[in-house]
Amino acid sequence: MMDVKKILMSLFKSVITLAFAALIVMVIYNVMLKAYDFGYRIFAEEPMSPAPGLTMSVAIVEGKSVREIGEILEEKGLIRSATLFYLQELVSSYHGELQPGIYELSTAMTPNEMMEVMAANAPEDEEDE
Repeated sequence: MMDVKKILMSLFKSVITLAFAALIVMVIYNVMLKAYDFGYRIFAEEPMSPAPGLTMSVAIVEGKSVREIGEILEEKGLIRSATLFYLQELVSSYHGELQPGIYELSTAMTPNEMMEVMAANAPEDEEDE
């Protein structure tokens, strides 16, 4: 009778350990999927809507940080995430080039295309004219 109890206890511990390990693997897998998706979106974010999209005016005043610009764009429905926009600008060729102004931006534009528009008035470009 004791041997049966020991076997059942051992089997129970094994099942619990296996279930716990499976849970850990699932959590790690889901975190990795979300991290991959977020990293992929930094470089390949799709527009919010297909062309022609909805065009709206966005005013960026002097002194706004990239994070604040992202929050404005997110509030207007032009981008999905202000945090993602901040990271996209950080690794883009437009890093530090966004200028104050009033811009016509569309939900059919990618964040990179929006940065291109907002960096078009950079002082370097004005000197060339």
